[in-house]
Amino acid sequence: MKLFRKLLGREEIPAEVAGRLSADERVLAVAALADDSHLVVTSHGLWLPGADGSRLVGWHLVSKASWGNGALTVVEAEETESIGGAVLLADLPPRRLRLVDPGRVPETVHARVEGSIRSRHHRDLPGGGAWFVQRKVAGRDGVVLQVRPDKGTDPAVVRQVVADVERTLGRA
Repeated sequence: MKLFRKLLGREEIPAEVAGRLSADERVLAVAALADDSHLVVTSHGLWLPGADGSRLVGWHLVSKASWGNGALTVVEAEETESIGGAVLLADLPPRRLRLVDPGRVPETVHARVEGSIRSRHHRDLPGGGAWFVQRKVAGRDGVVLQVRPDKGTDPAVVRQVVADVERTLGRA
């Protein structure tokens, strides 16, 4: 049965994820990890294994994903503040996932992360700058404006620029 599913391009979905998928969420790829857990790639995001079971990280919160030397390195972002319809982001430490058999996971992850981005622009600001990224959020209509300040950028300046952008867009 496993060989049959593999030939059809349908990997077995780990039970800890299968029962938690939303009705409109499709599994796109699955890979076993070196620690016997699984990484599940869906239309909504990445199901990352953890001590408390798998958890979904939406595509709009994957800042970066890179493949090399048998491992997928994922940088997850967390929303730190909302300003109007925009959200400020901060990157969490990179997480390296060693894949036993990557299959379609690396290219599927790359396509989904890039596919969630509608536009991106870097703006220089005092002390650094900030990335302004419009992203599609799986399962929702429209896009969200995300702002990721560079290290050393004055947070008050970032907040003011974001508030100005929101006013310009008519959302503040």
